[in-house]
Amino acid sequence: MQRLSPPRQAKEDNNMDSLLNDSISDPAAMAPEAMPAPTLATELAAPTVSRAYRCQCGRPVFLRNSECLACHTPLGYVIDRLGVVPLAPAVGGGALPDTFTVFGDPHGPTYRRCANLMTPAACSWMVPASREGETIPLDTQGLAPGYCLACSVTRTIPDLSVESNGELWRKLEQAKRRLISQLLALGLPVVSRHADPVHGLAFDFLSNMPGGPHVMTGHEHGVITLNAEEAEDAVRERIRAEMREPYRTLLGHFRHEIGHYYWDLLVLPTPWIDDFRALFGDDRADYAAALQTHYEQGPPPDWADRFVSSYASTHPWEDWAETWAHYLHMADTADTAMSFGVDATNVELASDLFTAADLWQPEHPDAAKFLDFINGWVLLTNVLNELSRSMGQPDYYPFVLPRAAVGKLQFIHGVITGQRPGSAPTMVVSSDVAATALAEPAPGQVQSPSESELPSQSQFQARSQGPGQS
Repeated sequence: MQRLSPPRQAKEDNNMDSLLNDSISDPAAMAPEAMPAPTLATELAAPTVSRAYRCQCGRPVFLRNSECLACHTPLGYVIDRLGVVPLAPAVGGGALPDTFTVFGDPHGPTYRRCANLMTPAACSWMVPASREGETIPLDTQGLAPGYCLACSVTRTIPDLSVESNGELWRKLEQAKRRLISQLLALGLPVVSRHADPVHGLAFDFLSNMPGGPHVMTGHEHGVITLNAEEAEDAVRERIRAEMREPYRTLLGHFRHEIGHYYWDLLVLPTPWIDDFRALFGDDRADYAAALQTHYEQGPPPDWADRFVSSYASTHPWEDWAETWAHYLHMADTADTAMSFGVDATNVELASDLFTAADLWQPEHPDAAKFLDFINGWVLLTNVLNELSRSMGQPDYYPFVLPRAAVGKLQFIHGVITGQRPGSAPTMVVSSDVAATALAEPAPGQVQSPSESELPSQSQFQARSQGPGQS
């Protein structure tokens, strides 16, 4: 990997939150046990984990933080804890230099910093490390030596000899870490190509090069390519306006493209495919022809009654990816709202709530809970939109969720929850078979040799490999 001199980025990201840290005069008042219970517990049954992280001193900290600005305790994202935790230098019991344990657990597992902490990526995630004479469990996710899981799935980075690319890479990695942390919280398989060269996940972050082909954002056989220009706010906003899209974000791109990856992994090779085709349409329809029709003729006039976005009407694959991304938007935002005690129960509704008749499987035992989640989302987005209007900003949630999309969202919820090892099936028969298929090693799966460095775009192109496109 190309290296820059140790940047200020890790500290700068922490300083972005210093005003909030400094504004809290009584740390004890903000300790977890003093926080009020979330008021949306009934209406908003969020499906993952807390997004409210705290230092050992009680101050709030955030996903990007590597140090608490209040007490200077080191922080890091630990996968086993599914969150940002305070750290302490590992001591005794064969502890090695530059290793840490979770604060308050000196005899627990030890960790090292990700090698990308002091690069423009400014990664604050932790890497499992062994004590002297200790053997850590077999790495089944495929970590590159010295790198965390989030960085290990990055295969190609922008050429850092171009000064502006360091900032773009930071934004790309920051959005990807948000994505990966949510996938882990949802219990979805996140395995790099170091562990599974066939079904593993890889990201290529590429820029348009003079005289070269335009880099297309897309997915192909587990490789997700993102045009690094999408990390430029001005460029992304221009494209959003040109495409007449109400919503276009870097995180949204990640969530859409990862939807294609999980369709290949969790739907196509399983009995879920039959129900998918009944809900979304026949995926065997000519994709190229569907894209051409969409760009030449636009979406059907009634798309807003049947799809979460106009692009979702293009083809069943895109309907799945757009709806999948929407589910991830909803789940993460709902979890964050609950984590911080946001109250949406007194808001005036701009639309009616959904009923069991809108669900795909209204008779399922979890149907009522899922309906609570959907209707809680309606309440929450009305609050968020009012907050945006209070600041003179465009609506935070510029969508009206059609009733036809609710059944598709329930299907996606079933695919996600049904594949978790040891979980009860969320939807009728398909999830049993899907979970069994995931539990078995893929045919031909082997452990690939680990790589110690992530290639830059210039190295990528020197190998004469084109960007993966879908």
